[in-house]
Amino acid sequence: MTAIFCSSLCIGQTKNSKGNPEPKIVNIVNFIRDIEPREANVTKDVLYQTVVKQIELMKTNHLGGTFLLQYDALIDLRYQALLKALPKNKFEIGAWWELPQQLIEKAGIKWRGKYTWDWHSDIGFSVGYNPEERKKIIDTYFTDFKKIFGYYPKSVASWVIDGYSLTYMYDKYKIVASANCKDQVGTDGFTLWGGYWNQAYYPSRINAYMPAQNVKNQLPVPVFRMLGSDPIRQYADGRSVTTLEPVYMHAGGNEQWIKWFLKSFSDDPSLGFNYTQAGQENSFTWDGMQKGLAIQFPIIAQLKEQGKVRVETMSESGSWFKKKYKVTPATSFTVTKDLGDSDAQTIWYNSRFYRANFLWEKGNMLIRDIHLFNESIPDKYMKSVTTINQSFFYTLPVVDGFNWGSKDKTAGLQLMVNINGLDKAVHGGKAIFRNPDLHTAQVLWPSDLGTFQIELKEKTLKITCNNNLNSDWFLDLNIAQSAHTPIKSITNESVIYEFDGHTYKLSASKGIFEKPTKGAKYRLRPKGQTILLSMR
Repeated sequence: MTAIFCSSLCIGQTKNSKGNPEPKIVNIVNFIRDIEPREANVTKDVLYQTVVKQIELMKTNHLGGTFLLQYDALIDLRYQALLKALPKNKFEIGAWWELPQQLIEKAGIKWRGKYTWDWHSDIGFSVGYNPEERKKIIDTYFTDFKKIFGYYPKSVASWVIDGYSLTYMYDKYKIVASANCKDQVGTDGFTLWGGYWNQAYYPSRINAYMPAQNVKNQLPVPVFRMLGSDPIRQYADGRSVTTLEPVYMHAGGNEQWIKWFLKSFSDDPSLGFNYTQAGQENSFTWDGMQKGLAIQFPIIAQLKEQGKVRVETMSESGSWFKKKYKVTPATSFTVTKDLGDSDAQTIWYNSRFYRANFLWEKGNMLIRDIHLFNESIPDKYMKSVTTINQSFFYTLPVVDGFNWGSKDKTAGLQLMVNINGLDKAVHGGKAIFRNPDLHTAQVLWPSDLGTFQIELKEKTLKITCNNNLNSDWFLDLNIAQSAHTPIKSITNESVIYEFDGHTYKLSASKGIFEKPTKGAKYRLRPKGQTILLSMR
């Protein structure tokens, strides 16, 4: 495995402005259930044949990947035989952390579900069980996995997983990588909102969704973000599913979208590295995913052959991440050219302190999202459980374009200018994305006021207007009339927030906050044509 892994580091690397490598990493992850009670026609044979077909298509395209087993599939002899026959230098077998009846009862816990596999948050996921029960469940799964495969799983993923479980899996069994769901609000009962948007991060030991700021408080297990979210459209409706998943015909099952997404992913500038996860759970059946995968896999294979992407197992990517990064890195995902006739461009920037998203569309600039990270905030399920079919994982919102917006209009900080007493949006051209060093993403945006230079660093966000010393520009936070924000007070130097019982602030080292004016929640003016925000 060492030789194969090392050789993969030599491909799939573009370079930033300093000549540093920017790997583009693809994990093909298919997870396996042995039962699907929601659809009568999705039988055990249908589920099994779906995995057989996935393997055939991957082999045809000379692609390896990761198969994650739900416990009911783990103990099924057919899946054991099928997966044991896979070449170990190309395929990885790991754990899918949904909890069916067989696992719960073998761990000595009473089953509360309506079906052998119950997908509700309080039944089928670790957040529905107290910490002592979680340890029993983990020990049971890992013990049986080793009996079957001869080793403990290195990769464990789930739609949601709590910090207690993830920490226990690392401390006792030394897992190498994990993954959780994309950011979404309420889809299938799961809310994950405001986290490290893509790529991977080291979580806090007390919060699997919250990036840690310091080595001593972080869990050294990289958590990758699943599903390959559309960087532009997925955010605008947090309840939508606009991802690389091949069953969605407007996205991962659509040839035009697939080609656009993978081209942007592999060609557009990214800070640090870029990442996406392909694949699909077998519950959607081969009929549902065949078309999309048959388009995606040859393109991924071609990009791999061209040296534009690395295709790895989850544990290979996790091992690489841990070797390269001592703390969560700064990364970015950019789109220089949108799908079809749209002129939209975007950048998602992540560091261990915050995330931010800028959108340029129809000549205007909007900061759609800023969330701060705090490693000292535990997730809701460290010591307690959910008793409903919902689970909630948050960070600290500073700007929340989706939750503070409306169906027709995303909220955010709009770049504005006052000309002859009239406020209007600043108009400009195409944004240019650059990475001047390993920690900084830079955007140059030519506008009718001059060129705006945006610098996103690990702890700061800076906006400067060059070529014009006299323009009266500013940022207005516009939200929907019915929206509720956690803003508690506004001073010239900062905005104070209180969310979910936690108080925090956004501070301006350069710039002045003003209280609501003409409908805006607040206005942020530059000092000397510069706004500099502290993001820690």
